[in-house]
Amino acid sequence: MKPAHLLLLLNREMPYGKYKGRVIADLPGHYLGWFAREGFPRGELGELLALMYELDHNALRGLLDPLRMKKPPSPRYSFPRMSHHSCKKQ
Repeated sequence: MKPAHLLLLLNREMPYGKYKGRVIADLPGHYLGWFAREGFPRGELGELLALMYELDHNALRGLLDPLRMKKPPSPRYSFPRMSHHSCKKQ
Protein backbone atom coordinates (compact mmCIF):
# COMPACT_ATOMS: atom_id res chain seq x y z
CA MET A 1 0.00 0.00 0.00
CA LYS A 2 1.17 3.48 -0.84
CA PRO A 3 0.41 6.21 1.72
CA ALA A 4 -1.04 8.36 -1.07
CA HIS A 5 -3.72 5.70 -1.58
CA LEU A 6 -5.27 6.63 1.76
CA LEU A 7 -5.91 10.15 0.49
CA LEU A 8 -7.24 8.78 -2.78
CA LEU A 9 -9.82 6.77 -0.83
CA LEU A 10 -11.21 10.07 0.42
CA ASN A 11 -11.11 11.86 -2.93
CA ARG A 12 -11.75 9.30 -5.66
CA GLU A 13 -15.37 8.61 -6.52
CA MET A 14 -16.84 5.33 -7.67
CA PRO A 15 -17.11 5.77 -11.45
CA TYR A 16 -20.01 3.36 -12.07
CA GLY A 17 -22.62 1.10 -10.53
CA LYS A 18 -25.14 1.54 -7.76
CA TYR A 19 -22.83 3.85 -5.80
CA LYS A 20 -21.59 5.92 -8.74
CA GLY A 21 -20.35 9.29 -7.51
CA ARG A 22 -19.81 8.15 -3.92
CA VAL A 23 -16.32 8.54 -2.47
CA ILE A 24 -14.63 5.13 -2.16
CA ALA A 25 -14.07 5.62 1.58
CA ASP A 26 -17.85 5.94 2.01
CA LEU A 27 -18.83 2.77 0.13
CA PRO A 28 -20.77 0.30 2.30
CA GLY A 29 -19.01 -2.82 3.52
CA HIS A 30 -21.42 -5.22 1.79
CA TYR A 31 -20.60 -3.61 -1.56
CA LEU A 32 -16.86 -3.94 -0.92
CA GLY A 33 -17.45 -7.54 0.15
CA TRP A 34 -19.22 -8.24 -3.14
CA PHE A 35 -16.12 -7.08 -5.02
CA ALA A 36 -13.94 -9.24 -2.78
CA ARG A 37 -16.02 -12.30 -3.70
CA GLU A 38 -16.55 -11.53 -7.39
CA GLY A 39 -13.19 -9.91 -8.15
CA PHE A 40 -11.88 -6.38 -7.99
CA PRO A 41 -11.52 -4.43 -11.24
CA ARG A 42 -8.06 -4.06 -12.70
CA GLY A 43 -5.91 -1.02 -12.22
CA GLU A 44 -5.88 1.68 -9.60
CA LEU A 45 -9.62 1.49 -8.94
CA GLY A 46 -9.32 -2.19 -8.04
CA GLU A 47 -6.35 -1.47 -5.77
CA LEU A 48 -8.30 1.25 -3.97
CA LEU A 49 -11.40 -0.92 -3.58
CA ALA A 50 -9.27 -3.79 -2.24
CA LEU A 51 -7.57 -1.46 0.23
CA MET A 52 -10.91 -0.07 1.40
CA TYR A 53 -12.24 -3.62 1.75
CA GLU A 54 -9.28 -4.52 4.00
CA LEU A 55 -9.82 -1.41 6.12
CA ASP A 56 -13.54 -2.14 6.44
CA HIS A 57 -13.15 -5.89 7.02
CA ASN A 58 -10.61 -5.30 9.80
CA ALA A 59 -12.62 -2.47 11.41
CA LEU A 60 -9.96 0.11 10.52
CA ARG A 61 -12.12 2.72 8.79
CA GLY A 62 -11.32 5.04 11.68
CA LEU A 63 -7.76 5.37 10.39
CA LEU A 64 -9.16 7.65 7.70
CA ASP A 65 -10.79 10.07 10.17
CA PRO A 66 -7.70 12.25 10.78
CA LEU A 67 -7.26 12.55 7.02
CA ARG A 68 -10.91 13.52 6.58
CA MET A 69 -10.38 16.42 8.97
CA LYS A 70 -7.49 17.72 6.87
CA LYS A 71 -9.56 17.87 3.69
CA PRO A 72 -10.34 21.47 2.78
CA PRO A 73 -14.07 22.07 2.79
CA SER A 74 -15.61 22.57 -0.60
CA PRO A 75 -17.12 26.03 -0.97
CA ARG A 76 -20.91 26.01 -0.95
CA TYR A 77 -21.31 29.50 -2.23
CA SER A 78 -19.19 31.59 -4.50
CA PHE A 79 -19.37 35.33 -4.28
CA PRO A 80 -17.71 37.61 -6.81
CA ARG A 81 -14.75 39.52 -5.44
CA MET A 82 -15.16 43.24 -5.42
CA SER A 83 -12.21 45.46 -6.00
CA HIS A 84 -11.76 48.66 -4.08
CA HIS A 85 -12.51 50.53 -7.32
CA SER A 86 -16.06 49.22 -7.47
CA CYS A 87 -17.02 50.89 -4.18
CA LYS A 88 -17.47 54.58 -4.90
CA LYS A 89 -18.09 57.18 -2.24
CA GLN A 90 -21.10 59.38 -2.80
